[in-house]
Amino acid sequence: MILFLAARPVAPPVRPAPRRRARRARRGPFAPYRRIFAVPGTRAFTAANLLARLPMGMLSISAVLMIAGSRGSYALAGAVTATGLAATALVGPWTARLIDRYGQSRIAVPATVLAALGSLSLLLCVHYDAPAWTLFASYAATATTPNTGGMSRARWAHLFSDDPAARHTANSFEQAADELCFMLGPVLATLLCTTLFPEAGTAVAAALLLTGVLLFAAQRRTEPPVAARTAAHTPTRSPLRVPGLPPLLITFLCTGAIFGSLEVVTLAYADDHGIRSAAGGMLALQAAGSCAAGLLYGLLPPAGRTHRRFLACVGAMAALMLLPLLAASTGSPAALAVALLAAGMATAPTMVTGMGLVQSRTPAGQLNEGMTLAVTALLGGIAAGSAAGGWAVDHLTGPGTAYTVPATAAALALTVTLLTRSKKAAAPRESRGAAAYMG
Repeated sequence: MILFLAARPVAPPVRPAPRRRARRARRGPFAPYRRIFAVPGTRAFTAANLLARLPMGMLSISAVLMIAGSRGSYALAGAVTATGLAATALVGPWTARLIDRYGQSRIAVPATVLAALGSLSLLLCVHYDAPAWTLFASYAATATTPNTGGMSRARWAHLFSDDPAARHTANSFEQAADELCFMLGPVLATLLCTTLFPEAGTAVAAALLLTGVLLFAAQRRTEPPVAARTAAHTPTRSPLRVPGLPPLLITFLCTGAIFGSLEVVTLAYADDHGIRSAAGGMLALQAAGSCAAGLLYGLLPPAGRTHRRFLACVGAMAALMLLPLLAASTGSPAALAVALLAAGMATAPTMVTGMGLVQSRTPAGQLNEGMTLAVTALLGGIAAGSAAGGWAVDHLTGPGTAYTVPATAAALALTVTLLTRSKKAAAPRESRGAAAYMG
């Protein structure tokens, strides 16, 4: 009996779901989501990744509240967080390249430890009134934080490499998860910093990030394998040089500008109407609309070519971003809140479809790097949008008029998509990327 058991073949890392469980997953309105989570291991890595991803919406606002509360300067707090954003834009793609080359578990854990130490250093420097330059250096060290959302999307792409419909559903869920984290993160950070002590938000965010990444890295059976580093398969150029990818990144840059400008302009609008405390709720409505739209979009089977769906989504986003401008002109905060909810419903489908195109056009061995470049473009757009929104608030006739900035950013995204769309070249590029990814 012992020899018989020892001779049995080892089961593969990821096994198909039992028949009864699979049949149950195919029924009901939420069948697409039940189907992807029926695969063993998916629930575990998703839960761990959500824990690691929540600090995305906590770290920046925690740092601002901590530094401004201790040093009495929002200018210093903003400069420190901007430095961290710039450092992340530079370091993030390199971290992702190492993850592609050596694997998620080998790189993500030490990179996260370094980032957590940077947050701890920032906390101690603020608490003990260290020189201002130490704040910049400490927060810059957090730039090694891995792109947790990208690593999760890479796992879904690996598990469903031959199932475009399942990848579409998984990407929709991931985008909704991003929106959820950006809804809950600022609320949790503000609560911790204001009810406990100023450093509480940063401390909790760093602890959640480290714990979540450790649990995520421990889920080895769903981790994508590292591509063989042979002469035939070793990437020889950056994903930035892959045909069709740079226009997508420009669209992501414009989409980030929408997010950054909406936040600043909405804060100014609420302050101008004497309801500054309601600004967070108004912005949460925009994120809630995006989250709900992302989940609903995942229930719909993908129809037609991906680049055509992307054009339709960007067009819808450009149209809906006119609603806040129209609502703000009425002078009614309630109308603006409804408009923000509606405007948010186009951003998640755009991001979902755009991330799908990034995955299909990026070579297999550089998938994490390609998605991190998309996130870097978003971050750059958020920074530019924040600056443009602030300028518009100060120089235009009023905060309501400043909603022309997100509307213009959406129009630019649509213009870029229209100008770079080529019926003859888009389909071959997409099919080559998908074929390369599927091996």
